[in-house]
Amino acid sequence: MEFDYSLDFKNIDFRSSPELYRVGKGEQGVLLVEPYKSEILPYWRFKTPEIANESSEKIYELFLNYLEQDDFVGADMARKFLQMGYTRSRRYANHKSGRKYKANPQEEGSQEAEKQARKEVLPLDIDPIKAESAAIFKEKWTLAKTNEKYLQLMKKHRQMYEQVK
Repeated sequence: MEFDYSLDFKNIDFRSSPELYRVGKGEQGVLLVEPYKSEILPYWRFKTPEIANESSEKIYELFLNYLEQDDFVGADMARKFLQMGYTRSRRYANHKSGRKYKANPQEEGSQEAEKQARKEVLPLDIDPIKAESAAIFKEKWTLAKTNEKYLQLMKKHRQMYEQVK
């Protein structure tokens, strides 16, 4: 099922209401789902490989702690932060400004204008330091998304809460 952006995220505690959580695709909801966002976000950094290593280690530790507590939502949120550490540092590795497109596709209005904006990719300007940060996050993200207990808890969560009715 799709991630449900219509929920009242400011007033939902997903730890006490895991039935409302949807995995969605990729990093969907990573900056919305509480209390996990507030627990994980302070550790999310990737400016240098040293910072990325410390950050990814701490977030992976949180991931394992959530698994120990059979807290799938927390584990999935930690996995999303690891994934976002990879994708954001990779973007900065490729584009010093962090902007991939000449114009922001999401601000273009029509679907046709958005498609056109996505064709106008800025030239690559590789930053090896950010690339190393990305590799550090990718390693932890891969460990998280392939963790056997995580996969079992995801299957259970989807069976309990995400079946199409």
